[in-house]
Amino acid sequence: MRDVLSEFMGKKDSMKGGENFMAEARAEGEMQELKQQGPGKTIVADTVVAKIAGMAAREVRGVHALGGPTERAISGAISRITGAGAKGTGVDVQVGQEEAAVDLSLMIDYGQSIPDVTNDVRQNIINQVQSMTGLRVKEVNITVYDLYFPQEEQQQQQQGESESRVA
Repeated sequence: MRDVLSEFMGKKDSMKGGENFMAEARAEGEMQELKQQGPGKTIVADTVVAKIAGMAAREVRGVHALGGPTERAISGAISRITGAGAKGTGVDVQVGQEEAAVDLSLMIDYGQSIPDVTNDVRQNIINQVQSMTGLRVKEVNITVYDLYFPQEEQQQQQQGESESRVA
């Protein structure tokens, strides 16, 4: 079996500084060992599985955002301070030696079929996590916390422009 973690980290530009990431994750005890297929072992951190799941969810048409408003605000502040992206925002994972479970919260674009979008998200997460890590995904639980209305955003922008206090 290929060294999945090395391959993943090599392909993702956002994972620069992979050695520091590995040291931090190892120190926090967030790593899980995959089945040994030869000399040595492959370990995948929970955060890696969360990032894969988050990216897989974002790839699906109809998904506007991951994470609730509070969670997005906090992760946005943290990412501005640290400079790190928040690809795992709205994603919680539990990783065992052979299986993973994913909990996800998201906002869907108005007009999209919620059952269709969540089914597509679920299937894409299962496919991506299994293909990139070799872990079997036991379940993907999805909470749809809100709908996105583009008209509301346009109205808020227009109100903000018209309420300007200075010329």
